[in-house]
Amino acid sequence: CLILQLDTPGGLDTSMRDIIKKMLNSTIPIIVYISPSGGRAASAGVFITLASNIAAMAPGTNIGAAHPVAMGAEEIDEEMKAKMVNDAAAYIKSIAEKRGRNVQWAEKAVRESSSITEQEAIEIGVIEFIANDIDELIEIIDGVRVTTASETRVLKTKGSEIISVKMSYKDLFLHSLTNPNIAYILLFLGIYGVLGEFSNPGSFFPGIVGGISLILAFVAFQSIPINYGGLLLIIFGIVLFVIEIYTPTFGLLTAGGATSLILGSFMLPKATAPFLRISLVLIISMSLATAAFFVFALSKGIKIQWKKPVTGREGLMGKVGITKTVLDPEGTIFVHGERWQASVIDEKIKEGEEVEVLEVKGLNLIVKKYNRKE
Repeated sequence: CLILQLDTPGGLDTSMRDIIKKMLNSTIPIIVYISPSGGRAASAGVFITLASNIAAMAPGTNIGAAHPVAMGAEEIDEEMKAKMVNDAAAYIKSIAEKRGRNVQWAEKAVRESSSITEQEAIEIGVIEFIANDIDELIEIIDGVRVTTASETRVLKTKGSEIISVKMSYKDLFLHSLTNPNIAYILLFLGIYGVLGEFSNPGSFFPGIVGGISLILAFVAFQSIPINYGGLLLIIFGIVLFVIEIYTPTFGLLTAGGATSLILGSFMLPKATAPFLRISLVLIISMSLATAAFFVFALSKGIKIQWKKPVTGREGLMGKVGITKTVLDPEGTIFVHGERWQASVIDEKIKEGEEVEVLEVKGLNLIVKKYNRKE
């Protein structure tokens, strides 16, 4: 037999129905075991539990709250809500009837979001067994008669070897992508990477990382309903930060970018289901980190703009050099690593004297004798 350990807040209706179809048409007995203690089978998990040949729960678990939840953020009219509830109620009743479980409670779980403990579940015929662990479960179900899609058989599980079937690395990777928090982080990594490549063309590494992250983010968004308006707000917020660096508005665009980023992040998941929401802590952390980075970059840019030039003609102002010839009033000096023609006003300076640059006129420097302060 196959034992499914279940601990879930729910999932997509289409995925749930695919799982249940396979369970109802399976030639192998399927046991659903809600565990560990503290776990639950909510929403889609209720349907899957009822579809099993044998249902069991660990102490301290619960099952219920199967009222359908709309995936989109937009409002659904009452008529459509009624259709969704009636469809889900009919579906769960048919499953409960087929498996000989409590039909009345199954319908109540959908229409009223009823939720019960493991003790209540076994008392009203929602599950068959309570077990502390897998080892105890396979001892309890030994000798139980079950009906699969092909035959009725008696389970002989006592002393059986337990073979754990874990997800492959590929499945684990794809499963992690369906986490909205992971998809959100990948989106930001992608945006940062692409911006880094544009800022430093030819560095390749930021562009490669950014491109891969963006592709993975959009792969994840195929499984997670998203609001493209929220996505555009996030991108717009990043654009405002970039513009602020090149056209400083002393924080105006930074404030607008941070606001756009936070609003877009809240709007991004197009779902009301809790398991498809982005963590509030993650949204605030990413938004503040992004704003802090661009504020830092902006402050550095402004500091550089106000910094006194150290190259070119402006960089010569105030520099001290050595006369290579007598200045009377013209001659040659060596300053800032270069030879320049220089002139003095109303004085004569000997060769080898220190002079200070007062002004740059074309290719000629106006200088005066430098009086070194002791």
